[in-house]
Formats: sequence, C-alpha cells, structure tokens
Amino acid sequence: MNRVLVLFHLLAVIVWIGGMFFAHVCLRPVAAAQLPPPQRLPLLAAILGRFFVVVGWALALLWGSGVIRFAQVGAAIPASWLAMAGIAAVMTVILMLIVFRFHRPMVAAVAASDWPKAGAAMNAIRGLVLTNLLLGVLTVAIAALRA
Repeated sequence: MNRVLVLFHLLAVIVWIGGMFFAHVCLRPVAAAQLPPPQRLPLLAAILGRFFVVVGWALALLWGSGVIRFAQVGAAIPASWLAMAGIAAVMTVILMLIVFRFHRPMVAAVAASDWPKAGAAMNAIRGLVLTNLLLGVLTVAIAALRA
C-alpha cells in the first residue's frame, strides 16, 4: 500500500510541476511571440482553466496520499517530509491566489475583450507560476537528496 501511495504522490507532483514547467517555459513564450492579445489571451485563459481542473485532482491525490503517509508514521515524521509539506502548503495557497485572484478576472476580461486587463492578469499569473515552479523544484530536490 505504501508504494501505491508514493506512486500517486509522485504522479500528482509530476502533473503539477510538469504542467507549470510546460506552460511557463514552452507554451506562453511561444504564444506571446506568435499571437496577438485577442488570440493569445483567450487561448491561455482556456488552457489554464483546464490545467487548474487537472491540478485540482492532482492536489487531492497529493494531499490525500501525504496525509495518509503522515498518519502511518505517527510522531516520527521525518523533517524532510515536514519541509515538503510546508512548501506544498505555500504552493497550494499561491495556486488558490492564481485561480481566484487572477485567473477568474482574466476570464472575465477576455469575455469583455478587455485585453489590457486580461494581459495584466496573465502577467501576474506568470510571476506566481514561476514562484510555484521554483518552490516545486526545491521540493523535488529535498525529496531526492533525502533518499
């Protein structure tokens, strides 16, 4: 059972961090270089909306498997696990900020063809995604270096 929990945990991490890497490093720069705002921003808003649904399921797996593993070890929780959980909590709060503070208004701005407002929201999202991506890489490093 522990291996299955670890598998689910790792799959969730791969989906979340891999998705952020792809969106930040590959998708958005190419879209910004090749598409004007009236084409780029609706595309990015829709892609992010779909990504956030997938990440929501990944977070359920991530937190669920993590909480079960914590319960299994009881009071002997390794310091590296506590560090990873703390970083994951910060990343989760940042994700909620992205979704509720910036993505929803971006979708509304896109619907209203308010490209400056949608672009400003996208720029805020981009910065927060980079922060989460760096925190995610740090978490993976902690996991890898403790092994």
